[in-house]
Amino acid sequence: MKYVLVTGGVVSGLGKGVTASSIGVLLKACGLRVTSIKIDPYLNTDAGTMSPFEHGEVFVLDDGGEVDLDLGNYERFLDIKLTRDNNITTGKIYQHVIAKERKGDYLGNTVQVVPHITDAIQKWIERVAMIPVDGEEGSADVCVIELGGTIGDIESAPFIEALGQFSYRVGAGNFCLVHVSLVPVLNVVGEQKTKPTQHSVRGLRGLGLTPDILACRSTKALEDNVKEKLAQFCHVPLEYIFTLYDVPNIWHIPLLLKDQKAHLAISKVLNLASIVKEPSLVEWTSRAELCDNLHVPVRIAVVGKYTGLSDAYLSVLKALLHASVACRKKLVVDWVPACDLEKETEKENPDAYKAAWKLLKGVDGVLVPGGFGDRGVEGKILAAKYARENKIPFLGICLGMQIAVIEFARSVLCLQDANSTEFKPDTKHPCIIFMPEGSRTHMGGTMRLGSRKSFFNVKDSKSAKLYGNKNFVDERHRHRYEVNPDMVERLEKAGLSFAAKDESGKRMEIIELPSHPFFIGAQFHPEFKSRPGKASPLFLGLIAASCRELETVLNPASAHQNVISNGTKNVFVNGASKKATNGLADDVRYNNGFCNGLYTR
Repeated sequence: MKYVLVTGGVVSGLGKGVTASSIGVLLKACGLRVTSIKIDPYLNTDAGTMSPFEHGEVFVLDDGGEVDLDLGNYERFLDIKLTRDNNITTGKIYQHVIAKERKGDYLGNTVQVVPHITDAIQKWIERVAMIPVDGEEGSADVCVIELGGTIGDIESAPFIEALGQFSYRVGAGNFCLVHVSLVPVLNVVGEQKTKPTQHSVRGLRGLGLTPDILACRSTKALEDNVKEKLAQFCHVPLEYIFTLYDVPNIWHIPLLLKDQKAHLAISKVLNLASIVKEPSLVEWTSRAELCDNLHVPVRIAVVGKYTGLSDAYLSVLKALLHASVACRKKLVVDWVPACDLEKETEKENPDAYKAAWKLLKGVDGVLVPGGFGDRGVEGKILAAKYARENKIPFLGICLGMQIAVIEFARSVLCLQDANSTEFKPDTKHPCIIFMPEGSRTHMGGTMRLGSRKSFFNVKDSKSAKLYGNKNFVDERHRHRYEVNPDMVERLEKAGLSFAAKDESGKRMEIIELPSHPFFIGAQFHPEFKSRPGKASPLFLGLIAASCRELETVLNPASAHQNVISNGTKNVFVNGASKKATNGLADDVRYNNGFCNGLYTR
C-alpha cells in the first residue's frame, strides 16, 4: 500500500480537500485504484451533532456514518463508496483507546498519548486503507489521507506525531507528503510572497514531517523566481512545486495538476514510475469546457435555514450543478432565507421580506432542503404553498418533504392546526411524528441513517420514471421524524400521492402531486449519491421541469434524441450514457477566488 498525505499551512480553507481529491483522480486516471481517509482533529466522535454553521453540511454514507463533508468530495471525485471509518476523529481514537483500557487490554501499563494514541491512529489508517471502496475485490493501490486543520494546531499534535512515525515505519517509497500552502500577493507590493509558506514548511519539518511536494495556492501561476526561492528555502525540488491558481471552473483543478506533471512527481516519490500510465482526462477536459460555455440560465431558489453559509448545503449545490450541466443550463442559485418569507419578518424587517419574496417569485424552480428545528419552518411552508399553487417545479428533501405534507394538509384538507410534533408536540393534527425507534435522550447516531430501500407502489409516477421504472431504489437517509401513517389515507383521498414507501409499506418515502407539473418530496437525501455524469434522478427532474424539458427526461424513447455534445464525448441528459460516468473534480470549498461552477445570489 502506498500513502499520500495532504496537509495544509498558513490559513484554513485553502482547499486541501480539493487537492486530495484531485490527486486521487489523477492517480486513478493513471490506472491505480485509490481510496481516501479524512482526519478531523476535533473531539466529536463524528460530525452528526455539529451545526452546519460550525463545520458545513453533515455528509451521510451508505453505512449510516455521519461524516465530514470532504468525504462527499472524495466520493464525487472518485466515484467510490466510503465507510464511517474513513473519517478519523480525535473522539473516535480516544473512545477506542479508553474502551480497550477499560477492557484490560493495557493491564499494568500507563496509557499515554505516545505510544497508545499514536499507535491506535496508525493501526486505524492501515486497517481502513485495506477496505475496498470501488466495488472491486482487494485493497486499493494508493490511500490519499487528508489531515484537517492547519499545521501548528494544538488538537492535531497527536496525529502529526503518529503520521511522522507512520512515514518512518512504512518506509521511503511508500509515503508522499503534499503540503498545501498559500502564496499571497500583497496589493501594495504587487508581488507573490513566499515567507508564509517558508514558515509553514519550517513548522512542519520541526514537527517531524518533511514535505515531498508543495501545492501552492495563489491568484495566478507562480513566477519562476518565486518557485526557485521556495525550492531553495523549503528544500523541495523545483519540479515538485506546483501552483493551484484561480480558475473559472473547479473541474479544472485535476487538469492543472496533470499539466504540471504532478502525477510524475508523486509516482517517483512512491516508486510507481515504472507502472503508471499517462493519465487520460479527456472527459474531465470536455466537461470542464462544457461548464465554462453554458450561458442559458436556470434559476433555482434554495429556501433554507442556513442560507448564509453555502457549505451547509454543499451536496445539494453539487447535485443541482450535475443536473444543470446534464441539461446544458447555467445554474443560478438564489438563496432565500426561510425566515424572511414569514409574516413576522414583514412587520420587523419589511425590506428583507420584500426581497425574499421577489427572489422566490423570479425563479424557475424551488428546492427546500433538509434541516432541524422550528426556525424558518413557516417560511418553508409558504414556499411550498407558492410553488404548489403557481405550478412552479418543487423538490422537497427530508424536512422539505415533511413541510410539503403539512402545507397540503392545511390548505387542501383545511386542517389549520396541522403540524409536526417536532415543532408543536400538542398539535391536534400531527402530520409528521417522531419515529418509534428513535431516541429522545441521545442525539448522536440515533436517527434513521444510511442507505435504505424505497419501493415504488405507483408505477406511472414521475419519480418512478426518473429512476428508470425500477421496483426500488437505494438512497441515503438522515431523519428521526416521519409522515404519520394514520394521516396517509386522508391525504391520498385529497390528491397527494405517496409514490414510494419502505419495505414495510408504512413509512412514506416519496410524495407527488400528479396534477402538478413537478411537485415531489423525498424523505431520503438524493443529493448524497449524485455524481458528475450521473446526476441524481430527482434533481435532474427538477432542473428539466424548470427548463420545461421534463417530458424529454421522462420518456426513454426520446432520450437518445437529446444528446449533449461536450466536444469529444456525448452525455445523455438522463445520465444513461455509459461513456460519461467517470467522476469529476467537484467541490466549492476552494476559497480565495476559485469559482465553483455556478452563480449564487
